[in-house]
Amino acid sequence: MSTTPEYLRPVRLPRRSRQGVVMGMDGWQIGFLTGAALVVLIFVNRFGPLGLLYGAPLYLLFGITALTSIHGVSTPRMAGLWLMKQVRHTAGATTQTFRPEQPRLTGTLNLPGTRASIQLWDAGGTAAVYNPHDRSVSVIAELEVQGFLMHDLPERFDLAEQFDRVLGPFTQRPGVKRVTLQERTLPTTIRAAREHYETVRRVRDLNPESPVARNYQDVMDHAERFEVAHRNYLVLTLDLVTLGSQLKALGGGKDAIVALAHIEAGNLADALSAAKIKVRRWLSPREFAALGRLAFDPEFAATVQNRPDHLTGVDPAAIGPMYLDEPKGRNGIVVTDSAVHTTMWVHEWPRSDSPVGFLAPVVFARHPHTGEAITHIFSIVLTPVPVSKALKRIRDEKKVWRGNEKLRAKRGADGSAADAADWRALEQQEQEIANGHGEFQYGAYLTVTAPDEERLDQAIAGMRNALSRAGMEAQILYCQQAEALMVNAIPVGLGMK
Repeated sequence: MSTTPEYLRPVRLPRRSRQGVVMGMDGWQIGFLTGAALVVLIFVNRFGPLGLLYGAPLYLLFGITALTSIHGVSTPRMAGLWLMKQVRHTAGATTQTFRPEQPRLTGTLNLPGTRASIQLWDAGGTAAVYNPHDRSVSVIAELEVQGFLMHDLPERFDLAEQFDRVLGPFTQRPGVKRVTLQERTLPTTIRAAREHYETVRRVRDLNPESPVARNYQDVMDHAERFEVAHRNYLVLTLDLVTLGSQLKALGGGKDAIVALAHIEAGNLADALSAAKIKVRRWLSPREFAALGRLAFDPEFAATVQNRPDHLTGVDPAAIGPMYLDEPKGRNGIVVTDSAVHTTMWVHEWPRSDSPVGFLAPVVFARHPHTGEAITHIFSIVLTPVPVSKALKRIRDEKKVWRGNEKLRAKRGADGSAADAADWRALEQQEQEIANGHGEFQYGAYLTVTAPDEERLDQAIAGMRNALSRAGMEAQILYCQQAEALMVNAIPVGLGMK
């Protein structure tokens, strides 16, 4: 009997439940239905049977609102987000302009909102990003993953399996708050090719005005706009409250946090090295600041990328946007220095069997009209879940599923294939945990960037095509674009709850 080689077995991601709190409804919808029921009760008690007529405008409004959705989000929740944005507009909190001479607390960063209190420290040449709000510190590694899709299937499978062995132990290790995997695609320069050409021209004393030289110069000029850089990062975020005993042993205070960050960076580098994954570099404070600077101001990319090695990156003072605005009436975009951005949440992953490397269409997404690479940031934020909590979650979701099944039976409605798939997914997850696999709660965010709104619309259309080819689906995070952009632009292990 023949057997399928392990590396030919495709990837199947766990299904995300659609059971909701009750009958697939979220808390907002249940709240509005409760409000509708209270309106009926009050009016009937006050006016008798005629109260059903008098209160109809109110309870119908509540009921219809609870049972409808806008852009894939329940109408009550979307209404709450919209109202919150209007309040921010009224308070002037949707626009931020950098004031160079405004006094700032030493060590804090030029970032919008609560992220302004984040501090950036140097841990032996490695950036240690301290977040005082959740008492965490993050270190960022740039990974060397060149040519992954050019490997044979056995090599791809082996790399993926080795990387899984790096991530798996995080679910059983206290102190790991989050792990963020991030891929960035942005325009770059062909500086190396131009410098090589200039060197060859000088050595061979070529005439720069010759037809051959001019033709080669034209080729480089035309190729410049198609040149892109793909960068991959891993962000390890540590919970300093859980690691309090270790900090105390290291002396406590800032120096202990910096020392702990340096130690954990070394441990992670060793684990990645053992998994045949090379760490190209640990980002320094200047290199970390460059991530934010290039996300907010892509036209600044060539200036940063052409700097010599001893001046790499940017000063942390310039990490944030000089200008940021959530335009009124445009709930799906945010404008920064030289770009317009839309951030989406990936809510559907491949339902069918997918090969290792199924994200390739997203990484190499192109504009449908120009063929240029789409500038984007794709992040997966993973939160380790202890085994006991993972099993409790599955038990709770099974109770919800059974409760929904009883309600459907009382109404005489049959369960759908989607409901059956939810149950099978829960059974599969429980079996995998019993077999020793860890569990992560995850959220994936995709930021698409363009110079103006017209080209942004084209880029989003191209990215949606790429997502569909990968078997994925994303929805725009309406009325919360500024916060969503910060999650991707400044990778410090924060998601959106």
